[in-house]
Amino acid sequence: MDLPSFLWLWKIAAWSMGFSILAYLILAGSGTVLLFARMTDRQRPDWLRPFHYWTGGVMVGLVLLLLAIGIVGTIGHYGTLGHSFHLLAGTIVVGLVLASVWSAAQISIGASWARSLHRGINLCLFVGFAWVSWTGWVVVQKYLP
Repeated sequence: MDLPSFLWLWKIAAWSMGFSILAYLILAGSGTVLLFARMTDRQRPDWLRPFHYWTGGVMVGLVLLLLAIGIVGTIGHYGTLGHSFHLLAGTIVVGLVLASVWSAAQISIGASWARSLHRGINLCLFVGFAWVSWTGWVVVQKYLP
């Protein structure tokens, strides 16, 4: 198939990636506020924790959408996967996002390790998003005139 027939798919991917990064930044901000409130024994706003969960859920959905678009678009265009490091970077980001969700689900009063793990995974996710953005940009350059 020709790339122009997949142009709408690449546009969805670009917007999804932008919104994923925006969600990550919002989560970093709201997570920092939650951490600060916990460390200083201050009351956090009642809406903040559900907002953090909701935003995390949106980011998970966007990342899974990106995975689906990448697989469908690459197979549709090339017939196979694995034509660049973007597949590896994307797979690692999906894994980190899912690990972050799992670690968040483990957070409880007696499980301080889960909070530390959650923060550590999310710091790794920063590097992952940077890497997948760079490798995605390299892939996009193949199609620009």
